[in-house]
Amino acid sequence: MGEHTGGADAATGPEAGAPFVGREAEWARLLRAVEPGSPDPVVVLLGDAGTGKSALLERAARRAGADGARVLRAAGSESESGLAFSSLHQLLRPVRDEVDGLPDGQRAALREALGAGPAVAREGAPDPLLLGIAVLGLLSAMGERQPVLVALDDAQWFDRASLDALAFAARRLVGEPVAVLVAAREGHRLPGFDRHVPTITLGPLDGASADRLLDLQPAAPTGRTRARITEQAAGNPLALVELARAAAARDTAAGLPDAGPLPLTGHLERVFAARLDGLPPATGRALLLLAAMDSADSGVAAASGLPGSGDALWPPAERAGLVRRAGPVPRFGHPLVRSAVYHAASPEARREAHLALAGLLRDEPDRRAWHLAAACTGPDPAVSAELERTADRALRRGGHAAAAEALRRAAELAPRREDGARLLVGAASAAVFTGDLARVEELAAEARARTDDASLLASVAVQAGRLAVLTARHTAVFSRLADAAEGLAASRPSAALDLLSGAAVVRFYSGEDAQRRRVHDLLGRLPEGDAAVRAWVRTVSDPLAARDEVLPLLARLAAGARDRPEQLIAVGITAWLLDETPRAVRAFDEAFDRWQVRGTLPEGLGGAVAWAYVDRGRWDQAREACARTTAVGRLTGLDHAVACAAAVDATVLAHRGDAVAARARAEEALALVDPLESRSVGVYARRALGAAAVAEGAYGTAYDHFRALFTADGAPVHYHASHPALADLAAAAVRSGHREEAAAIVERCARSLAKGASPRLGALISRARGLLADPEDAEPHLRAALADPVLAHWPFEHAQALLDLAERLRRRRRIAEARAPLAEALEVFRRLGARPWIERARAEARAAGLDVADAAPDALAELSPQQQQIVRLASRGLTNREIGEKLFLSPRTVGSHLYRSFPKLGVTARSQLRDLVGGAPAAAGPRGQWGPAAE
Repeated sequence: MGEHTGGADAATGPEAGAPFVGREAEWARLLRAVEPGSPDPVVVLLGDAGTGKSALLERAARRAGADGARVLRAAGSESESGLAFSSLHQLLRPVRDEVDGLPDGQRAALREALGAGPAVAREGAPDPLLLGIAVLGLLSAMGERQPVLVALDDAQWFDRASLDALAFAARRLVGEPVAVLVAAREGHRLPGFDRHVPTITLGPLDGASADRLLDLQPAAPTGRTRARITEQAAGNPLALVELARAAAARDTAAGLPDAGPLPLTGHLERVFAARLDGLPPATGRALLLLAAMDSADSGVAAASGLPGSGDALWPPAERAGLVRRAGPVPRFGHPLVRSAVYHAASPEARREAHLALAGLLRDEPDRRAWHLAAACTGPDPAVSAELERTADRALRRGGHAAAAEALRRAAELAPRREDGARLLVGAASAAVFTGDLARVEELAAEARARTDDASLLASVAVQAGRLAVLTARHTAVFSRLADAAEGLAASRPSAALDLLSGAAVVRFYSGEDAQRRRVHDLLGRLPEGDAAVRAWVRTVSDPLAARDEVLPLLARLAAGARDRPEQLIAVGITAWLLDETPRAVRAFDEAFDRWQVRGTLPEGLGGAVAWAYVDRGRWDQAREACARTTAVGRLTGLDHAVACAAAVDATVLAHRGDAVAARARAEEALALVDPLESRSVGVYARRALGAAAVAEGAYGTAYDHFRALFTADGAPVHYHASHPALADLAAAAVRSGHREEAAAIVERCARSLAKGASPRLGALISRARGLLADPEDAEPHLRAALADPVLAHWPFEHAQALLDLAERLRRRRRIAEARAPLAEALEVFRRLGARPWIERARAEARAAGLDVADAAPDALAELSPQQQQIVRLASRGLTNREIGEKLFLSPRTVGSHLYRSFPKLGVTARSQLRDLVGGAPAAAGPRGQWGPAAE
């Protein structure tokens, strides 16, 4: 913080009301952001060093504070970017007592991250989303009492864990009395703040503004000196001010640094370094300690034992424009001053400063370890071990990026190459959970360069593969994983099988048949090993062929995974792929409810968890799973996971009649991937677009979307995702004049599936045949689609078949027979909230002489999709905080949505929602004839 800006206050620090030079538009934009109710409460300021980011931020903070806002500040420091949650700790230190007001889980997560509580025992990694919700909840609760401004300076040096938590909260602040202003150096990536966030880029001042700024300096330069300053500063406000100051102090243009080859920052560092020459030696030593410490956290600085601001050492440095005495310990006026002081010292002096700080920070083991590392001139096993312990502490708190960096530095200091390679493998493993594939691959390459150990090489390949499968680079990633598996097949078959399991996932995403053949070829060359992993590889890459072999193993696989929740999820996905949806949902319920599994990376295979809940008729839970996958995917920058979730969410929205929102989500999914590279997402998104068209009665458009799920000759575009749309294709074809083409596709798929079809797929083919058949031939096919009681485990598809049968019966004047399936279908649609289908079933029921009342879910039609989701959860008795944790919203936002929804619903109390929505039965899972309680 404390960066200068272009204005009259540039030399002395911003004062409220002082005019800015050349930054008036940017200042007005920041003012709008901090206004209550701003539609854009998050703004990122980008610019080179010295362009005025910090001063604008400081000015906005002072204005907000004067207007009654609570201002929370944090500033990044380069040396602390490897300390997990250090920036978040700095930001929330003044309000740490308010953390106690959070719900138990959020409070524990936040206290643990801040080092104020013990790391709790858990299965798997800490949940980063719970921490994000805790930060959001804390800011929201503070905002209920007074507006809040969060000012984040030098964010390019924030540790990744803090940045993730703050970005998560910032994306959910619309409607909250909380604003977030972020300042960072241009050219640095800010995960979470680098997309869809309004950005102001501070460029150079124009000539007129530069002249005005120079005129406002205490000793305004003139003549040749002014021309040289203007040329060298190139419109940079800090350079204009500091070069003018240097010229005034030396009273000669010759005293200015030559233009030379140095970048502007180099010139400025030379200007600052020159001011050290006339300082007392003790002041110089204190400045070096301050520079070596490089902490923006005043609490840490005060605890380090450095002389306080009132010490007589500091006035000479303040007069030289190097520090500001604005807190317990002085602070540098700009990060370039710190860099100048540090690099002006000799290597031995810097080493002594770090050793002195390490001795002062014995109660701060992580900072101490990094200072010891900075003092090392070569390998040091003791310091390497200290950094390894630092990494372990960071991992326990969820600081994966910090752990990776500590392990990387520990590897540099490890005397033995084998130890260095082991530490680099650990660093790559930790970096996997940041979603930064480039960093993982860089660490993996460093590890490979240090060792020939086959075990370590296999381990690093597996670690890189874990993250690679979650990206959208399917073709390249598959080749890499398959090649690595082939190379390790003989020497490390277990690692090869792990790599092949990842390759199978990529095959699912891409749908490329050549990849299936290679997976099966490699699997055949591996010795019999882990039965669960082999079953996974077979099922994910070719579920139809694997069904007969793997189905009998499911019970044993589930039993073996009961105490291993991640494997339980894998068993659930395997079951879902085999159309054993009830088993899949049981596995997911146990993993999420009993074990509270909440990983740092997206769960499931292309949204498998959410799809299982959709199939099972638990649509609210499907949308909750989508919300989580979306949040994790955005947090880690994994667009493919976000696209998978968007496609599932779009499908539920379409079935519930919100065609506009469904199309938006489906198009979002398609925009995030290459549909030709990721056929699974492309097919799922097209299915959602088709369902949205059906909801609007646009059957021609619906048919076009469903037709795109199959090739020109009728083969499925995706071996697993296309087949479930056969009945939808047939229904749209009948209403749009494409009966013959659709019939050819259905029969082609039926022949290719043959005996490999699950009962569910068999029922869908029967329904499709019934829809496409002549009226007198339709009934046997439709009854076949309903014959097996197990088919009721897919309630929406079952209800569609019931409605189709009832419609055919009524048209053949068998009205009495039509009433039972009609009533049952209508009940299912009502429980699911499938409004377009409710209306269609009600119209048919009235035509059949049934007395049908208005459908309760119609009351939700005026609500937005998010409001509908919140109302449904509230109807189940969940509190605002519980709803917020499920949907990753603040309690205040939930309450605001309910407040706006109640008048539209005609209710005045939450207790009325249960009867209005009928949410409880649907949320608990299907029951009755169409959904046995056996689940």
